[in-house]
Amino acid sequence: MVNAVHAAGKPLASKVRVIGHRGASALRPEHTLASYAKAIADGADVIEPDLVMTKDGMMVARHENNIAETTDVANHPEFASRKTTKVIDGQRVTGWFTEDFTLAELKTLRARERLPELRGTAYDGQFQIATLDEIIDFVAAESAARGRVIGLIPEIKHGTYFQHIGLPMEDALLATLAAHAYTRTAPVEIQSFEIANLKYLRGKLGKTHPNITLLQLIDEPAMHPGDVLAAGGALTYAQMIAPAGLKAIAQYADAIGPDYHAIIPYTADGHLGTPTTLVHDAHAAGLAVHPYTFRPENTFLAKDFWQGDHPSTFNAAGMLAQLKVYLDTGIDAFFTDDPALGRQAVDAR
Repeated sequence: MVNAVHAAGKPLASKVRVIGHRGASALRPEHTLASYAKAIADGADVIEPDLVMTKDGMMVARHENNIAETTDVANHPEFASRKTTKVIDGQRVTGWFTEDFTLAELKTLRARERLPELRGTAYDGQFQIATLDEIIDFVAAESAARGRVIGLIPEIKHGTYFQHIGLPMEDALLATLAAHAYTRTAPVEIQSFEIANLKYLRGKLGKTHPNITLLQLIDEPAMHPGDVLAAGGALTYAQMIAPAGLKAIAQYADAIGPDYHAIIPYTADGHLGTPTTLVHDAHAAGLAVHPYTFRPENTFLAKDFWQGDHPSTFNAAGMLAQLKVYLDTGIDAFFTDDPALGRQAVDAR
């Protein structure tokens, strides 16, 4: 049974927004125009491009700068010598990295499904890596065609790392947003797991860009933001979501983006546990709450909502039921790999 003690809450937002996580990544390879197109067609209010840099200073949409898992780069013998090992945010990572390729070279690659055992490979090899400029133009065209505004929630990935190798993203992102008529007025929320770059952006934006808000992403409790880690600091995400930490975040950001387990954790046996006070505490600090990531396969759902025993089963009813419980806590938006189900959950309220 679902835990009966669920903290009811009211959103700060007038409308709970459905965020297409990397597009509609349960249904198309993530961060491709096809994935964003599916998300928009399925009713997403906002789409998410995670941003990394190319060797020639272009912003492209990839969840990580390591493209070994999400492209066919390993099948390109001309790039075999570029496989390497790097330390990214304190972690040793082996693969191929966007900052070692020009945009023209990346355009010769094709996207692959990150989770093929769950989501198949039917679309592998079909879609290019997209630039932020291409994504903005695409969303602007979709918005015009559909007669509704579609927001963007770009994430600066590994901000300190890219700064240290001479490819900072913050000013480049602001310049790109300013260069497109669409993103001068449409809702844009810039997100980061780091702190310093959001504070920098707050200083640059001031009060002259009312369409642009800032989201502080929250990782695992014991982890440190990348910029804190690089500076030898001790601040953890657990400290950041304590009441005093939330008040500090509210000085530079408009919202937090925690893993949804920080709102209602799972028990040791995988069922829904007792809600935390995070949504209430964040709202008390003036921060909206945009948790990530609701996914439709059994393996990501609490055992309360499983259909059958197989982890890979696509379980629309289970995701809808779980989303209802989390929506009842008063969240203001949420990231989902299946925006159609997200739209259905919100519209059912």
